[in-house]
Amino acid sequence: MTLEKSLQDELLGVANALADAAREVTLRHFRQPSLRAEDKSGDHFDPVTIADRDAEAAMREILSAQRPQDGILGEEHGVTEGTTGLTWVLDPIDGTRGFISGTPTWGVLIAVGDASGPVLGIIDQPYIGERFTGGFGKARVRGPQGETALQTRPPRALNEATVFTTFPEVGEPAERRAFESVAGRARLTRYGMDCYAYALLAAGQIDLVIEAGLNAYDIQAPIAVIEAAGGMVTDWEGGPAHAGGRALAAANPEIHTEAMSQLKASLRA
Repeated sequence: MTLEKSLQDELLGVANALADAAREVTLRHFRQPSLRAEDKSGDHFDPVTIADRDAEAAMREILSAQRPQDGILGEEHGVTEGTTGLTWVLDPIDGTRGFISGTPTWGVLIAVGDASGPVLGIIDQPYIGERFTGGFGKARVRGPQGETALQTRPPRALNEATVFTTFPEVGEPAERRAFESVAGRARLTRYGMDCYAYALLAAGQIDLVIEAGLNAYDIQAPIAVIEAAGGMVTDWEGGPAHAGGRALAAANPEIHTEAMSQLKASLRA
């Protein structure tokens, strides 16, 4: 999707305004004794809080004022149809389990794009004060250490790689076994970082993130940030991942090919 520079600048400005608004709302509730979580799933603990709902509502209010003709897909407040061909994909708190546990690894996910996928994404970690932005050929992080460009890691063998995931919390048994077939060959495996793992991949700190059972709002912002930083994100067959499901995020094509081959082999076994 090709957009004029003026529209690119406008979308970036709106995206940052959304992240600022969500940052204010989420920090109001984070690590507060009064915070309560509801369970929105019938078969496993899937928490939601007032911070999730109010942060998305705050972002939607900005979009209503600044981009009223665009569509919206949000985790907490559903779908709003648009007429421009652009849709904002919002996850007000990715990692609510971490949020209610007080860990600083949750984040606000914001993406905008069309049916073919995101063109711009933000992963914002309000408590740390880090904002990872990717789109239109640029990837940057702004945080406590200033602002720098994002660049994924150069190629290395799987046995030298670091892989992140939220398994075993997500995915089917066969998918978990496939992930473990990769993790068992990696140098280091870490768990439960939610969207912050994708930010670390874009920042050149790790090599792979492998997930399953995702929704579009879980993955679209990470796709935009990682691809702008030089990495790649696909499903486990090498196809598009922006609709959710299984995702394989990699720092470079070489490690992606090695990990995907292992995933496929495990699923066929």
